[in-house]
Amino acid sequence: MLRVGLTGGIGSGKSTIAKLLAENGAVVIDADQLAREVLEPGSDGLKEVVKAFGEDVLNDDGTLNRAALAAKAFASEDARQTLNGITHPRIGALTGQRMAEAPEDAIVVHDIPLLVERDMAAAYHLVIVVYADAETRLRRLVTSRGMDRQDAENRIAAQATDEQRRAVADVWLDNSGEVPDVTVLWDRLVGFEKNVRTQSYASGSPIVVPYDGRWPAQARRVARRISLAAGGRHVEHIGSTAVPGLAAKDVLDFQLAVEDMETADSLRESLAQAGFPYVGPYTDTPQGEGDWSKRLHAGADPGRRVNLHLRVFGGPGWRWAIDFRNWIRQDAQARQEYENLKVELSQRFATDSTGFAYGEAKGPWMRQAVARVEAYRGGQES
Repeated sequence: MLRVGLTGGIGSGKSTIAKLLAENGAVVIDADQLAREVLEPGSDGLKEVVKAFGEDVLNDDGTLNRAALAAKAFASEDARQTLNGITHPRIGALTGQRMAEAPEDAIVVHDIPLLVERDMAAAYHLVIVVYADAETRLRRLVTSRGMDRQDAENRIAAQATDEQRRAVADVWLDNSGEVPDVTVLWDRLVGFEKNVRTQSYASGSPIVVPYDGRWPAQARRVARRISLAAGGRHVEHIGSTAVPGLAAKDVLDFQLAVEDMETADSLRESLAQAGFPYVGPYTDTPQGEGDWSKRLHAGADPGRRVNLHLRVFGGPGWRWAIDFRNWIRQDAQARQEYENLKVELSQRFATDSTGFAYGEAKGPWMRQAVARVEAYRGGQES
């Protein structure tokens, strides 16, 4: 299944977006609803809350008085952590149960307010952040929900900042005014789910575009997902998108460190399930002596193409990728030469749907660059 994290500050309108995605066919797991379930009358969770916060957090009929609990729980960081310690493990267990019950071809949208605060972004194939400015959120909480203004301000202050949310957002939906249209987003999710299920990767023609300042942040998000799926192994952002100012195909390239190709093969299924299906065994074009074997994976997300090279850490292929990237970063003349070549080849191979011919055509220039890269590396080591 495709796991989508949906988050945003309180009052941002996450529930509205979740409803729109559900109408399109998503299976929505609402963390707030699960939080209510784990504190139902008679539950162990409610008993612990009463023990921690007092009998006055209950209504006369024994149900939880959420406003009373919120006033206490959000009054201090210690109180908030106490509440989280009671509810989060129970909500997590119930979330896992609901996900396990979803169909294998489901697009599961996990509506979770504290995704950022709990550092959970890398566990999802995609993260959607619903944004509304703080004043709009405050007005909604006070007027629409009837919340006390101070309580609303405390809740907003206790959550992640907009900058922290933006750092994890694969999709940023501004819900300050009109409700965003999710049609394009849903099409992306449908294609993404199909590719994950069939272990297919997103491809396209080798169109070179101007450098995009969003690439570094996108690369950090993808690298964390790759590392998590690979058991915490080291990931490097390489290739043209890792060179500031360089025009490139809108494809993020990474290399994942492995001890050997047997280890690389053992990671095949976990990477595929994380959205990076296996493409095949390859050998990098040798730029010197040594074993240049690698395994190639690629991204399943049609909205963010990725190439993932599994190489032996410190091996010739690993070192070349880093040295070439660093050389192009440092040498303005080489960077311009390379950009000119890429633009010319992208025009020549515009109908190549895989980009492999484009890559092979760069071979002669890359071979001529070997001596220049070695000279650069020698200068760095001296």
